[in-house]
Parts: sequence; structure tokens; C-alpha cells
Amino acid sequence: MAPGNALIPQLTGAPSGTAVRRYAFDVPARTDSVSLARRRSTDMLTGWGHHEDLHETAALVISELVTNAVVHTAGDHILCELTDLQRALRIAVRDLGCGSAGPRLCYSDDDEERGRGLLLVDAVSSAWGAHDAPYGPGRIVWAELAHGGPGLPC
Repeated sequence: MAPGNALIPQLTGAPSGTAVRRYAFDVPARTDSVSLARRRSTDMLTGWGHHEDLHETAALVISELVTNAVVHTAGDHILCELTDLQRALRIAVRDLGCGSAGPRLCYSDDDEERGRGLLLVDAVSSAWGAHDAPYGPGRIVWAELAHGGPGLPC
């Protein structure tokens, strides 16, 4: 799947007549913001009526993507967006950039404590990717989680 248009003010790519719900927020680029982003996302998914299994998987993905953004950004905040499509939840996180190298899967030694986040994202997502922000500095990393719709299991 090609990288999408996450964090762009106007929706594109959604089929005509498809109901799309979006929620965007920003958090400070600090490690304590990971729990805040997780909590805000879970609250929104609850409000949208999604099954708790999706909440748990989304919380894992949000945690990993926001943590990576905090570690690698040169900016002072991180932008997060949830887009609820018909059959998938799209999670996108934008940092303000810090170099030209993009995110990549890191197969670490067993003793390493860091570097496995995108392996987890890859394992639980139906798709994920990254691209430079279409406006301003930064990079957007996104993941999609397939679901059965509000109130239905994944």
C-alpha cells in the first residue's frame, strides 16, 4: 500500500459516500507524552464505539510511533491523527524531522532493549509506512489496523 495523506487538512482517497471520522491532536515531544497520546486515542476509540481489542492494539501502535517520534524529532511537539475508515483504523504520527533517514525495521540482538518498536507495529498492522510531510518539515509514520467496524471485533 502506498503511503497515504495522513495529517493533511482535506480528506483524500476515501471513496465517495464513505463515512470517515478523524481526530487529530498534538502532544509535547517528551517521553511522558506517550501515555497521554495513548489515553487520548483510547478515549476517542471508546467514543466511536470500537471493540476493546482494537483499543489495545491501537494503544500499542500509538505507544511505539509516538516513542519513535519523541526520540527522533528536532521539534517540541508531535502530531497524532486517528482516521476511522470503514474497515480500518489509520494511525498517523508526525514529527518535525531530524535527518534524512526514515524509519526501518530493526532486527536487534536479544540483549538490545531498543529498536523493536516497528517490528511490533509491523506484526499487528495490516499495513504501515512512512513519508516526508507534504508541507513543512518532518516525517509521517502511519499504520492501519483492520477492524470489523464500531462495536465489532477486529
